[in-house]
Amino acid sequence: MSINTLSGQAKTLTVIVVIISSFAIHLMSVSSEAQDEWLTWNAPANRQDCPIEQSAVWAEHEDGAECIRYFFSRDIDEAPLVFVRMYGDRSVAMHQAPEEISNNTEEEQQAIAERRTRELGLPVIILARPGTYGSSGNHGERRQKSEFLALDAALDEIMQKHRIGSLILSGHSGGATAIGALLTLGREDITCAIMTSGAFGLLERAQRLRERKGNPPRPGIDGTGLPTPYDPLEHISGVIDDSERTIIIIGNRNDINTPFDLQEKFKAALSDAGHQVTLIDHPAHGPSSHNLKGRIGYTAIEYCDIGID
Repeated sequence: MSINTLSGQAKTLTVIVVIISSFAIHLMSVSSEAQDEWLTWNAPANRQDCPIEQSAVWAEHEDGAECIRYFFSRDIDEAPLVFVRMYGDRSVAMHQAPEEISNNTEEEQQAIAERRTRELGLPVIILARPGTYGSSGNHGERRQKSEFLALDAALDEIMQKHRIGSLILSGHSGGATAIGALLTLGREDITCAIMTSGAFGLLERAQRLRERKGNPPRPGIDGTGLPTPYDPLEHISGVIDDSERTIIIIGNRNDINTPFDLQEKFKAALSDAGHQVTLIDHPAHGPSSHNLKGRIGYTAIEYCDIGID
């Protein structure tokens, strides 16, 4: 075999190695980019990493600041009315790897917002509570006042950023508790508040859950294991008088997670303070009767007096 032939083969092998190496580097890059798409959980607040030019706001409040993510339909700019949804607690998900969490990408959450706006005929925002779906904070410290202050500040920033007129707030379970808290923080831009299976009377609820499980009492401690939860039931005086606003509380009498009688107690306290409130006992999925049937957190918009079909 000639020297020229050997030289040619060597060059060919070199080209093949370069191609394979380049392809391997490309795959590593694609894998890294895919990993970056997963939304982070329970991450510390860092303004430099907060994508405020896209789908996040930097929410400063009296207890600190958080990067709060939100996912939205394309028609929210200058909208006179926007539907804002907050999910319930994600205590299981926060211990999972990001890639194992359902719908844990910006694209998937945006797609949910787009679907909901087509169904409702209103622009939709999905607001991620601290520690979940890319929002900074510790979801294990939920129901503390700092969680609700961060959400309150985030809504202020979002409304200013997108020049939004007013809000319909809808939340399930811990998301409903958050909406109750936002009402008590004195927001004046809530046209309608929809709370499904909300947790109120937090310390009493925590004690009942311990008794049902056969655990010892822990007076003054919430179900998170933390003291001093911010209980909307204890802050009714902060709710702004607004005869045009509708408050809707929906649950199931057999709910073993968020007792219906504590929702009734929250309703009674609001009514006694002169606020317009509707309480609905709605069918639920067993055995806990906590998750309500028929996506009522969205369809209950029919009870809001907002003048749309």
